[in-house]
Amino acid sequence: MSDEVTVFAPASVGNVAVGFDSLGLALEAPGDRVTARRVDEPGVRLERVTGDQGRLPRATGENSASVAARAVVARLGGSAGLVLTLDKGLPLASGLGSSGASAVAGAVAADRVLGTCLAPEALLACAMEGERAACGSAHADNVAPSLLGGLVLVRGQLGPGPPEAIRLPVPAGLTVAVARPHLEILTGESRSILPRTVPLDRAVAWSADLAALVVALFRSDLALVGRSIVDRVAEPVRLPRIRGGAAAVNAAREAGALAASLSGSGPSLFALCADRDTARRVVRAMTSALHRNGVESDHYLSTADAPGARVVEPRSGTDSTRGG
Repeated sequence: MSDEVTVFAPASVGNVAVGFDSLGLALEAPGDRVTARRVDEPGVRLERVTGDQGRLPRATGENSASVAARAVVARLGGSAGLVLTLDKGLPLASGLGSSGASAVAGAVAADRVLGTCLAPEALLACAMEGERAACGSAHADNVAPSLLGGLVLVRGQLGPGPPEAIRLPVPAGLTVAVARPHLEILTGESRSILPRTVPLDRAVAWSADLAALVVALFRSDLALVGRSIVDRVAEPVRLPRIRGGAAAVNAAREAGALAASLSGSGPSLFALCADRDTARRVVRAMTSALHRNGVESDHYLSTADAPGARVVEPRSGTDSTRGG
């Protein structure tokens, strides 16, 4: 067992339009890294944060990475000692699960360096505590895919026991195209504009779409995947706040995407595509549409079945073992 471990946790697309707070998928990159080092003094201390331009809290009880690591230590009775460093590879307020990736990396790094070998359900619960510290609520649509990889459905978040994270099958070739406008949207503000109630007919249609998506994934029915990914509640109020967002979503569909919508609360936008060649064409269309509206952007391509958190070599950045 090493005295120091570095863990990479990837970005994620939360909600995937049709599964508000319950569905998410991992991206290959970018992501966050947390290095955990064992020390004699009990407790968790966040020693350094890089890549955030000094914007994230350094207090152990406020940073999502250290809160998640502290939750792991608490499961050992609180006697272990850890020093953490966090390297932010994810932009803040981007809709790509930035705080979730930090929380997952913190939880997995603590677990690996202490040798606790917690079950995925326990690691998920620890990571959700980090997400709660950062966002005010312990939703799992970002932390679950960042931890486990792939496309994940989370149920039971309001139940008395731990939530259940279920990896869904991903059709061969399914690819995610992401455009990240150079804008920021805070999750708390974006949640505040959501409707407090949903009309019954819209709720029925939304739940039917989510069920249809699950069926489509098991059948590898890409046409049904595209028809099922419809955001009937969040997108209508969130997308208009993103300059060029509607144009980018429409451009993605016209360029051949199966579906396109907001990633989490935005401003990032995602599109699901049948293959990587289509995804390249789609992401060019999305970024061009944003540019025409005066918004510059970055972009990412990823398989929809990307791996989750894993131990990496701190200097080379190459994978050592796959965690989560």
